Amino acid sequence: MPPLESFKLTKELFGERVKDNVIIVTFGNYAFMDFILTWVKHLTDLDLSNILVGAMDTKLLEALYWKGVPVFDMGSHMSTVDVGWGSPTFHKMGREKVILIDSVLPFGYELLMCDTDMVWLKNPLPYLARYPDADVLTSSDQVVPTVVDDSLDIWQQVSGAYNIGIFHWRPSESAKKLAKEWKDILIADDKVWDQNGFNEIVRRQLGPSVDGDSGLFYAYDGNLKVGILPASIFCSGHTYFVQAMYQQLRLEPYALHTTFQYAGTEGKRHRLREGMVFFDPPEYYDAPGGFVSFKPSIPKSMLLDGNHTIESHFTLVNHQMKQIRSALAIASLLNRTLVMPPIWCRLDRLWFGHPGTLEGSMTRQPFICPLDHVFEVNIMLKEMPKEEFGPGIGIREYSFLDNPSLPKQVKESWLDVQLCQEGKEGCEATNITTPSGFLKFPKRSSEDTFKAIFSSFNDVKVIKFSSVEDAF
Repeated sequence: MPPLESFKLTKELFGERVKDNVIIVTFGNYAFMDFILTWVKHLTDLDLSNILVGAMDTKLLEALYWKGVPVFDMGSHMSTVDVGWGSPTFHKMGREKVILIDSVLPFGYELLMCDTDMVWLKNPLPYLARYPDADVLTSSDQVVPTVVDDSLDIWQQVSGAYNIGIFHWRPSESAKKLAKEWKDILIADDKVWDQNGFNEIVRRQLGPSVDGDSGLFYAYDGNLKVGILPASIFCSGHTYFVQAMYQQLRLEPYALHTTFQYAGTEGKRHRLREGMVFFDPPEYYDAPGGFVSFKPSIPKSMLLDGNHTIESHFTLVNHQMKQIRSALAIASLLNRTLVMPPIWCRLDRLWFGHPGTLEGSMTRQPFICPLDHVFEVNIMLKEMPKEEFGPGIGIREYSFLDNPSLPKQVKESWLDVQLCQEGKEGCEATNITTPSGFLKFPKRSSEDTFKAIFSSFNDVKVIKFSSVEDAF
């Protein structure tokens, strides 16, 4: 491996990767390695090679170098472990981003700066090129649509914060001035969150519009030309996973940023897996012991009838949770990994008081909600002492069995199980399947019966229950 010195941030190093004067950059530490590899794979799958990853620790730098990922040393000597949102180290990472932007803009390149917890679904460069006069194009936390096509959001109607997880900078004098002042503010006060600092100074002056139709507006010092990327296609975790705004508006999303979510980094990873846009190693799709899944049973009245209230929401969710509890017990007994079902919700989950859904948003009721709306995914995935909590139960996202990455040997190794009423014809505890290939299994069976019967199917990769109600 070349000496560390050769990975230093220089104009030459960036120049080797630039294409059409644009460079796409993310950065992180070793704890986000899988996110970074996902980010890289999406871009390379889109035939984009003008990418660079800033490594905040040498462990990540070396790992990326050996994987052939274009990498540079951010010289921050960060911890290699996951840093929680809002922690001092989290804020330090934010400062590094600003220092990076301030360092790169004088090189004269356009910079598309991204957080690692986002993925590109479509090549954004042609879109960004539609606005050659923009100094900064930023994503936002807007949850109410201001446009229904792919034009920039109407800046006068955007009430959500400008989100610096995805933004594009041109090396104009005004942009360089903004980056420098932003950096100076953050360095002077380590309690200022980078995004708040950005919003504060950009919003110092808002307006007027640059012209009648581009959607750009003047901001900051009155010279900076800014555009707000439409939240419907440069998606937040809310507009993508909760509202599915792009689907409703029949638009193609460019980007997905895992904001508006819960359960920390594990929650972000799980959301991307639910969306089938996270790249996992092959062993993730072929777990030892195999998988178990089930079809939830939900009465129509519980899902659709009556008003959407806290009571009707919890009745619906609790009904599903009881079934998930039974399925977790089955997975534990059979030493299998549970494929979670899609969970229906009537109400949104947010960290502040709200009337059930966000007013003006496109949230449909009911909707399939992310797992982190109902379960603390980070706790579910945390390794606990076996003596105290029993054996861990692995879980997979509800879209798992539809994922194109699922290998042939898993797809083709399947057993359908139908629970039946013991005493009825053909309903007995046996490992003999019916002529049409499924297994009838008596309801309210004991743990020993489960183990005895299903031990015959240890080689089967996926056991799918048509229902788990009254399984025990």
